Amino acid sequence: MPLAPPPAYDDLMERLGVKPLPEDLLDQALTHASYLNESGADTQSNERLEFLGDSVLGMVVAHELFSLYPDAGEGELTRMRADIVRGTALAAAAARMGLGEHLILGRGEEAAGGRTRERNLAGVMEAMVGAVYRAQGYRAARSFILRLLGPELARLQKEGSQLDAKSSLQHVVQARWHEPPDYVTVEEETGGAGRRFIVEVRVAGNTLGRGEGASKREAQQRAAEQAVDALTKNAGAGD
Repeated sequence: MPLAPPPAYDDLMERLGVKPLPEDLLDQALTHASYLNESGADTQSNERLEFLGDSVLGMVVAHELFSLYPDAGEGELTRMRADIVRGTALAAAAARMGLGEHLILGRGEEAAGGRTRERNLAGVMEAMVGAVYRAQGYRAARSFILRLLGPELARLQKEGSQLDAKSSLQHVVQARWHEPPDYVTVEEETGGAGRRFIVEVRVAGNTLGRGEGASKREAQQRAAEQAVDALTKNAGAGD
């Protein structure tokens, strides 16, 4: 049985452009943890499907960018992928499809404006991707993702990535370590021929990159670029 009075699932599936999903799977994809915390219902929230959907999203978008930009390097591709799959972009796609209207929320989250909260919208978008993948496989999930993120991909092709290296690294690091990167100035020269800064970017006590520049900002950007490249290569090697 559904957890709550079922919304117009047929209408939702039509808007999403996917074949009907099993109702229990769709319920799970739409159920926010706040509902379970208040109701004590014996089921799962959408967090596991969100985890799965995040991985499928990354794979599909990475493959699309790899095909669209044959001359782009690893760091540039990573920044473009981060731009497409960041929370703001996913929330915008979810809002266009009206997914927030179908969220199953606890009363407290509902009262706090949970249906329009960016984190919730991005999460339900990822969960829906996970549900489509579970029920219908990779090809259906890929079509679903490219259709929903079409405006973001078109904007990227027209305007380029809106993320610089620091923003891209922030996205990658938050997803992997759940904490922000720390930029540490390890050398600084402000006299003589000119200004020179050397900055290291660190996460969880590990140095991910090192950069040099005439300003702290420039040095931080170069450190972030090195870190993004290193993380991309490590991921490709199965780290």
